[in-house]
This record gives sequence, structure tokens and C-alpha cells, in this order.
Amino acid sequence: MEQMHALLHRLRDDGGSDLHLAAGQPPRMRRKGALEPIDGMATLDDGAIRELLHEITDDEAWRSYESGHDLDFAYGIPGVARFRVNFFVQENGCGAVFRIIPEAIQTLDDLDMPKAIRSFAHLDRGLVLVTGPTGSGKSTTLAAIINEINESYAKHIVTIEDPVEFVHPHKRCLFSHREVGLHTKGFGPALRAALREDADVVLVGEMRDYETISLALTAAEMGALVFGTLHTSGAAKTIDRVVDAFPADEQPQARLSLSESLAGVVSQLLLKTADGKGRCAANEILIRTSGLANVIREGNTPMLLNIIQSGKAQGMQTMDDALLQLVQAGRVAPEDAYRKATDKARFERFAPAE
Repeated sequence: MEQMHALLHRLRDDGGSDLHLAAGQPPRMRRKGALEPIDGMATLDDGAIRELLHEITDDEAWRSYESGHDLDFAYGIPGVARFRVNFFVQENGCGAVFRIIPEAIQTLDDLDMPKAIRSFAHLDRGLVLVTGPTGSGKSTTLAAIINEINESYAKHIVTIEDPVEFVHPHKRCLFSHREVGLHTKGFGPALRAALREDADVVLVGEMRDYETISLALTAAEMGALVFGTLHTSGAAKTIDRVVDAFPADEQPQARLSLSESLAGVVSQLLLKTADGKGRCAANEILIRTSGLANVIREGNTPMLLNIIQSGKAQGMQTMDDALLQLVQAGRVAPEDAYRKATDKARFERFAPAE
């Protein structure tokens, strides 16, 4: 394991987020959002990478990879970090990506999250969706919210993930970490079981399909506080994505269920900081109001923008508002915010004169 562990140590020590291995290429590391070759590392062929990967994989998992050409699992090095791992096969041979999961769970204060996001940890029930593209920090934000619950209440928290990422210590809460494929056959069966396991809080690692989304809504309606993730951008697209997961004849009922259970949506992007030394999150925040329920029932998602803008006193904000605040605070370069913004005209005044 020495060679593979050395690479993973280097990923941690050099401040990387992902390690990329691909046959026919030198190892690469993603740092501060940019993918770059690792200094001093030569090109690795298929045999060399297979040898590295086999070091950290048991025989059963390796057979599964060789037959199916894909493998997902979590791997931990005590005192270093846990890693979310994907093995795959590509044009020149095998490949793998290791995403670092820090052992220490960051708090909402560490992440400098808006107060409105903290409020979701103090709900008794409802559905909270954290959305954004891959690599936008959804898991880190959710872990911080769950940590806030862990420090504040004595509850039973069931996490359902593929694979398990952050492992929370038992502070005030009791945790049941369940990994799809290892502890349960799927998100759906695990969600059904959670309803019978006296769960106060349920974390669904990814709401991928009709069954998972339907059961998450049911769990929220039955009184649990449910957190889930979607790869959507913005509150409006998130609500449409949930409803569209249902067959056409079930969508009116789905809108009704969502209108009664949705407690909030946090949409997140990660941007480079202006000094180039790190990254920071920008969040669109939607919080439940009486008006929100009506908009969801009526399918009038374009009205969500008005709800967010009129709810600023409660902590709601659009993504463009969040980006503008980061630019004005000097935390993000105007050109980076401009690229992510919907209303780009709002950011043109910050661009340097030509």
C-alpha cells in the first residue's frame, strides 16, 4: 500500500481535492478548482495503475471491478482522511479518481455559511434540498448542518449514502451510517426502513430517481427532517426536477406533497477566491413561506424569484445576490462572478476598464 498511500498523503498535504489516475497519463491533482500534473510524477501505464489500485482493494471488490469495469467505495487512512473512490476503464486502460473527505468535519462557522442555512438544522420536520453541480461542496455543507444538529439535540440520524462520506462522531445524537451496496440494497429500501427505525433526521446522499424522491417526500410528510441532494442549479429548477421525477398522472399529487413538506432549498456554487489561495461558496437560499406552498401547488415556479427577493429579511437570497456580495467584499474576482451570474449586466460595472 506504500505507493498508493504516498499519493493520497501528497493529495492531503498539497491541499488537493481530487487525485486523478489514468493509464497513459501522469497523475494529476485538482487544487483550488484547477487540474494540474503532480510534480516529479511520470506517465503511468495500465499495469502500473492496476498495481496501485489493487493495493487498496480486497479480492471481491477487485473481481467486481474487473467484471463490471466500474467500482465505487470509500477508503480511509487513519489520521489522514477518508476518500470517495471511483475506479473505471477508459480508452487507454484503467483509471481512478479519489475525492478527499477530511476527517475533521467543518462547522457552519468554519465555512462562513449564512445564518439562514444554520436555521435548517433547527427544524423539527420537512424536506431540505442542497443542490449544485458535482464538486460544489454539497456534501461538506450537509455535513456541517448535520454537525449542528449533533451538537444541539439528542436525535437519531440515519444517513444513506453511496458510499458513506463523512462519519460523524456520536455527540448528542445517535448515528446510523448506511452504505448502499454494503448495508442496504438501495436508497429506496433504506428510506423505507428509516421510517421504521424511529429516525428523527434522514440524510439521503443523492435523490436519483422516482422511488427515492417519492419516499423522501413521504418521510418528510410523516414527521422526519429529511436532507437530500440534487444536481440542479437554483430553486426553480430543483422544484421542477422533483415534480418531473413523477409520472404525469402523479404530478399534481407530487406538487401537493412537495408544497406541504418542502422546508427550503440551498443551491451552491464554489468559486476561486480573489487572492487565488482557496475557494468559497455562493448560495442561493429559499425558505418556506405560505406563499411558497401556493407557488408549488400551482406550478408557477417563475414566481420563486419574487418570493426570494421579498424574503431577504428572513435570509433568502438569489445566486446573483450572493455573487454580488462576494464581489463587493473582495472575496471573489468580478470576472469569476460574471461567468456564474444569470443577470450578467449587474457585474459589468466591476470589470476593469479596457
